[in-house]
Amino acid sequence: MTDVTRTRHGRPVHHWRRDLVELAALFTAVAVADGVANLIGHGPDGTALLMISAVVLVATAAFHTWWARHHGHAPPADHTGARPLPDGRGAGPSEDSTAHPEAIAGVTTLWRMRTTVQDAPGSLAVLCAALAEHQVDILSLQTHPLAEGTVDEFLLRAPGELAAADMTRAVSLAGGTETWIERADAHDLVDAPTRVLGLATRTALDAAELPLALRQLLGRCTIRSLPARSPGSGRAEEGTPVEGALEDTVMRLRAPEGGVITVERPYLPFTPTEFARARALVELDARLGPRIPRNQDVLTLPEGNAISVRRADAADVEAAKAMHERCSPRTLSMRYHGPVGDADRYLNHLLSPRFGRTLAVQTASGRVVGLGHLLWDGDETEIALLVEDDWQRRGIGAELLGRLVAMAVEAGCESVYAVTQASNTGMVAAMRGLGLPLDYQIEEGTLVITARLDTTPVTSGLPHDEEQRGERAVRD
Repeated sequence: MTDVTRTRHGRPVHHWRRDLVELAALFTAVAVADGVANLIGHGPDGTALLMISAVVLVATAAFHTWWARHHGHAPPADHTGARPLPDGRGAGPSEDSTAHPEAIAGVTTLWRMRTTVQDAPGSLAVLCAALAEHQVDILSLQTHPLAEGTVDEFLLRAPGELAAADMTRAVSLAGGTETWIERADAHDLVDAPTRVLGLATRTALDAAELPLALRQLLGRCTIRSLPARSPGSGRAEEGTPVEGALEDTVMRLRAPEGGVITVERPYLPFTPTEFARARALVELDARLGPRIPRNQDVLTLPEGNAISVRRADAADVEAAKAMHERCSPRTLSMRYHGPVGDADRYLNHLLSPRFGRTLAVQTASGRVVGLGHLLWDGDETEIALLVEDDWQRRGIGAELLGRLVAMAVEAGCESVYAVTQASNTGMVAAMRGLGLPLDYQIEEGTLVITARLDTTPVTSGLPHDEEQRGERAVRD
């Protein structure tokens, strides 16, 4: 009559309390039956006693049914409440753990977490079990082998009420060290191979995308590109081995033109795996050589003159020098904030896609009359404009500025800044025309205007209509 109610490690588990209750009920039923039989056989009220005994038996059967339903499958006293996966497996490194229904129904939060574990069998399983106890769902896992130990990078979905400190404490108790955690978003749900392929595609289409691709590949970091020679002094910069160099929180990669790309992330050391990925992306850029998108937009100025706006690169250095020669000293001084004699020396640097993006404004005859630069400056982004004197006050500066800010928004920049002279009312008016929050800092006649960006690209400043916009995307 014993019932097997649960299986543990493949062996049946019997509950002695249920067996005792059933045995007592059996003896009680036998005693009652014997007493009823004696009363019916020797007493005058045998029929009434028979009815009473039937009622007692029915009540006993009902009580037995209730007891079996509510206590027959009760968990053991040391049951933890953890729910296994539907197929009975534990949550492993490549499996999604299953949370409680009440946790799924509530608010959840995405987290990115890194921790270092011992390179020993079972160490990762212990860590995953610790996360599962807190109902943390492991969405993805990447491993970064080290000389001693392994860095595991997790994408986690945790209950909204679970604090980061609770997760890191659980990981620490499970053997994780040097744990780092931050909030993630929906963009992190893309698996690593897909993300790397997307970044490689962007880099292949545009050389200016390399710093942005590295930043998305490695997370929050500061990226600086140093030319082989300083544009101001012409002195050679410190060299870097062809294979690059990795020094804890800093990696140095040899740029194709001989310069150096420095990536710094002080809050988290780089792993050899990350260094190999970054170096592969730089090697892809080097093999493809200089390249920029060759499409251009044809626009019409208020007086009816047609101009085109396109990306520029080092191939436009001579045309840019010719424009410098046509500009007045005051215009060049407004742009370069000092002596203008060395302005041409900076053009190779400014027009290189390695250091940012440049837009050129070109007339129908092919003359370059305006340049707009979006320059990557570590964690910040600078905007600079130069428009030839005869073409000023026609909306060209505002058009370039709007397009450059739209590029910065697309690149995920939080702000852009422009450095000019306090007397440059045209630049101030163009920045105010963006319709963005602005901060002003002025020191000794130098004005720095910082625009905080939102997610809405800024529109063009030229009064051309939609039909004229239909002339866009004219290929060279």
